[in-house]
Amino acid sequence: MNFLTSQLLIQEEIEAFIKSLKKENTLWEDGKRTAGSHASMVKNNLQLDRESEISKKLSHLIKKKILSSPLIKSFALPKIIHGIMFTKSLNHMQYGRHIDNPFMSSGRADLSFTISLTDKSSYDGGELIIEEMNSEKEFKLHSGEIIIYPSTYLHSVKEIKNGERIVCVGWIESYVKSIEEREYLFDLDAGAKGLLAKNGRSDELDLIFKSYSNLLRLLGN
Repeated sequence: MNFLTSQLLIQEEIEAFIKSLKKENTLWEDGKRTAGSHASMVKNNLQLDRESEISKKLSHLIKKKILSSPLIKSFALPKIIHGIMFTKSLNHMQYGRHIDNPFMSSGRADLSFTISLTDKSSYDGGELIIEEMNSEKEFKLHSGEIIIYPSTYLHSVKEIKNGERIVCVGWIESYVKSIEEREYLFDLDAGAKGLLAKNGRSDELDLIFKSYSNLLRLLGN
């Protein structure tokens, strides 16, 4: 499974994030400032100043929420969560087709994530398009929902036709670089935990957990 979507924030947290962000009208700047040379040519959105106190505070909260999710930890095997920023897209803004930088000053980009702070029903357009080898997948998220996907994929955000799209985006450097190897480990972990919940502990299950741990030790970096 190359994509993961999950509800990350509860309603009270979403409202607190939106309230904090709407207070900071003077801290939003042109999103091109942090884009790579190619992405800057197709990027048209606003971005909260990453050096501002509010951005640092909210970024810290996002990291804590991601690391508190057993599902996300199993899927992404996060070593470093980095590059977090808050972006806003208004009418006629979009982010054209691009690829994320493989290396940033804050870490390697193995996985990208988007957390929607505005609900998909509150704006028209703004779908996240992720391209695989022979197909495209289109995502539009509920408020507080996160999507995590490989940073190796071309992706874009469609033009906002009406309304306002506010999201948090960032990157994950995983302990395991390979998409396929992360998928095998995720399936093994999910299967073992499912058997544990259904049948309880057993000697056979101990061997599965042992194999998972040793595979992670072998494949990790």
